[in-house]
Amino acid sequence: METRLLQILVCPSCKGPLHHDREHDELICHAEHLAYPIADGVPVLLARQARSLQAGSDTPA
Repeated sequence: METRLLQILVCPSCKGPLHHDREHDELICHAEHLAYPIADGVPVLLARQARSLQAGSDTPA
């Protein structure tokens, strides 16, 4: 994920910054506790595709 692209992408839910988790290839929103997948190099910034980072939850938000 290009640094330049990360500087302009925001969480679609809260408009906060996203951080690239290189290990899982996801974009993380710490404020909303969501992980957005990256498919074939393209961020999928859809709330229904996001994974919840809440403790004990492995299902999409």
